[in-house]
Amino acid sequence: MKGKEKPRLSRLTAILTQLQSKRIITAKQLAEKHDVSVRTIYRDIRTLEKSGIPIVTEEGKGYSIMEGYHLPPVLFTEEEANALITIEQLAIKNKDLSLVKSTTSAIEKIKAILRYSQKGNADLLADRIYFSGNNNEEKTSNNLMQIQSAITQNKALTIDYLSSENKLTNRNIEPFAIYSIHGDFLLIAFCRLRNDFRHFRLDFIKKLTTKSETFAPRKMTIKEYFEKYVKHQKHP
Repeated sequence: MKGKEKPRLSRLTAILTQLQSKRIITAKQLAEKHDVSVRTIYRDIRTLEKSGIPIVTEEGKGYSIMEGYHLPPVLFTEEEANALITIEQLAIKNKDLSLVKSTTSAIEKIKAILRYSQKGNADLLADRIYFSGNNNEEKTSNNLMQIQSAITQNKALTIDYLSSENKLTNRNIEPFAIYSIHGDFLLIAFCRLRNDFRHFRLDFIKKLTTKSETFAPRKMTIKEYFEKYVKHQKHP
């Protein structure tokens, strides 16, 4: 099996979410999703059934949750549900793997509370939406989620950064903001080596470590950053 198998409780919870998010899903699809055997999925389904989850088995098709079992705390309109699916497809085309994984997981949980009639429509729409760009599906970075956490928690970062001139440097930085251009994410941060704000392409960051040290946010807004720095194109 590929990857590392999840703890069983975590897998059972995820399977329940996936059952709620789709009209029907096969044992093979679940097995591939969780990197386990189809036999293991059969056992997981029996465990969920024994715990009182009303799983419907459709011979030759797959599994679903009995209609009406899950009463959603939030009801989405058809337009809102379609917008969520569009956002998911946009994220899948993104070059950052951590963003793709987190967005897909979040949307899957949201889809779990869609009305039963919307689940099939959501899957249909996902198959009919296509966005160009990053056509080779290559993921060139995997640290966006970690950087976002550092921004919200005011945590300093240490990065090994390979510049466009192929020069490797080690930087201690204070992450400030993120913006995207042509599908690439750029991190705006105060660089302690340069003692000034700089931007760093996420796919040029070869190693990233979140430090336990926190920093006091600098008095700067995104608008002020662009007016002061982007016009002068200061590089790392």
